Amino acid sequence: MKILFVAGGTGGHINPAIAVASEIKRLYPTTEILFVGTKNRMETKIVPAAGFPIKTVEMNGFSRKISINGIKNNVKTARLAIRASAEAKKIIKEFSPDVAVGFGGYVTGPVLRAAARMKIPTCIHEQNAFPGVANKALAKMVDRVMLTSPEAEKYMKCKNAPVVTGLPVRRQILHADRDFARAALNVKPNEMLVLSMGGSLGAREINNAIIGMLSELHNEKDIKFIHAAGQYGGFVWDELKKLNIPYGKNTNIDLREYINDMDICLPACDLVISRAGASSISEISALAKPSILIPSPNVAENHQFHNANTLASNGGAILIEEKDLTPALLAQTVKELKNNRNKLEEISVRASEKAKTNALSEICKIVVSLAENR
Repeated sequence: MKILFVAGGTGGHINPAIAVASEIKRLYPTTEILFVGTKNRMETKIVPAAGFPIKTVEMNGFSRKISINGIKNNVKTARLAIRASAEAKKIIKEFSPDVAVGFGGYVTGPVLRAAARMKIPTCIHEQNAFPGVANKALAKMVDRVMLTSPEAEKYMKCKNAPVVTGLPVRRQILHADRDFARAALNVKPNEMLVLSMGGSLGAREINNAIIGMLSELHNEKDIKFIHAAGQYGGFVWDELKKLNIPYGKNTNIDLREYINDMDICLPACDLVISRAGASSISEISALAKPSILIPSPNVAENHQFHNANTLASNGGAILIEEKDLTPALLAQTVKELKNNRNKLEEISVRASEKAKTNALSEICKIVVSLAENR
């Protein structure tokens, strides 16, 4: 069995694809897997690190801004799309997959279209509650559409009825032991652990709000913080120093650039403060974690707001839009939750109602069935 995985651009596209590829390889060790991604993007590092080969095509997204630069970008992108289509056909012909699976990113469009036209069985997975432009177009031609959220279906016209699978959550996170994780982080049973992050690059508005929150709450008893400031969040360290807020070893603030041990930090925490990417939403709901979600307003179709609302609409999260975010509001919300464990428990129960913990198994079955029935 040969499977072609297509994903690129962000971890939200790449990590679920790797999770599925790894599970299929575990279940069917002789399976040949090849990834296709975008040249010079993060998948060229992440995919090989996960043990899979990758080939790349050059592709950009179309600009939606009506401007000279936007028009120039779209002319360039149109040319790249034509070239990417030819490169995709060559890769598909050489690899000869039994099925092609798309998980999102600019690269998905030309590769999945080429595969469908070459009569290769195809399927796509849409991570967000509001689907992207590429997946909405592909839905009309691929053999199977898999959705994280049922809300996405009303925005898509699918060739065949879509299947709500959920989004795969890494086994290490799904089966983590909370008590072990808290012991590993030296969190006492009576302490509240707050885990906050604004993405791998770092969201300035979230970082600023966290700085303000810590200035108010760092002396609170029985509360600890882990914050990932991101690649461009170096100023957080400087600001805490200016405010004489202690952090690091033997303090209650663990400040990092990135969370490399999410399988420890997420199970251990009592509250998550996060953007609302699809992977984050799935992990939060799978572990029934209370959360304060701050959707990015700078994403296509405002899809993070729709993601966050899938939890917040039934009380499974607290949603704060970035335009309303202030350090005082964030500190007040965290303090209220700290002092109201019944509210935390209620949010946890509501979040768990949205969880689909068998997503990995369901997606693997669909992919394998398409390959075997070719």
